[in-house]
Amino acid sequence: MVENRPWLSLLTHLVLIVGVVVVVFPVYLAFIASTHGSGDFMRGLVPLLPGPHMLENYGRMLTQGISTAGAPPVSIMLMNSTIIAIVIAVGKIAISLLSAYAIVFFKFPFRLLAFWIIFITLMLPVEVRIIPTFAVVANLGLLNSYVGLTLPLIASATATFLFRQFFLTVPDELMEAARVDGAGPMKFFRDILLPLSRTNIAALFVILFIYGWVQYLWPLLVTTDSRYYTVVMGIKRLAATADSEPLWNLVMASVILAMLPPVLVVIFMQRLFVKGLVDTEK
Repeated sequence: MVENRPWLSLLTHLVLIVGVVVVVFPVYLAFIASTHGSGDFMRGLVPLLPGPHMLENYGRMLTQGISTAGAPPVSIMLMNSTIIAIVIAVGKIAISLLSAYAIVFFKFPFRLLAFWIIFITLMLPVEVRIIPTFAVVANLGLLNSYVGLTLPLIASATATFLFRQFFLTVPDELMEAARVDGAGPMKFFRDILLPLSRTNIAALFVILFIYGWVQYLWPLLVTTDSRYYTVVMGIKRLAATADSEPLWNLVMASVILAMLPPVLVVIFMQRLFVKGLVDTEK
């Protein structure tokens, strides 16, 4: 029986409120900063109420950018980041689904060895092998291209492991019934396994989309053309101007704009995301 303790309920809500304030307050400050003029931050006081320059600041960053900082319009960088994040997420899920399907449902020599070789690559992220990876991409002429930005980041041992663990929970009777009905390997994969994996795919898509969205080091190395800058690269350039003080109001406007796509993805896929994390949907 659960005891009714008002003080415990009050303490729980207080902790939740404090946590929300700690998380949301920096975002609120960033939004407030994006609505003021640049001179408002040179007085050493941070305003706490919105200013009159919101439309001006956001419009300038979306359409013009700051040429003196080497940053193109944020709309271009948002488009690049969206393309990269979607390609990485979809590519990782597609390759991981097929590799996990082959490892679980096909009997071939050294299949467990193949899985462990894939799994060991978790210890070799792009940051560890970045020099040889950059050399391969440069030799293939893939610098300043979407292929060069996404291809080295597509393979995913984590997603392969998660899909393998899920496929192991699929009853053998289901596969036998599909075989009796005349379903081939790809029909079984397309009509049975994919619908069963729907929530897992959705949860991984959200995680991998954000993973692709926040990439900074790899795009910084393989991109010198401003047409392929990502929004994270652009914010870094805006905040690190060498000849003048950063225009923090415009930097914060870019930060708020950069937050919107991942937040929208999480909001629209929240139900499937939560279900994919807590429900195996056998």
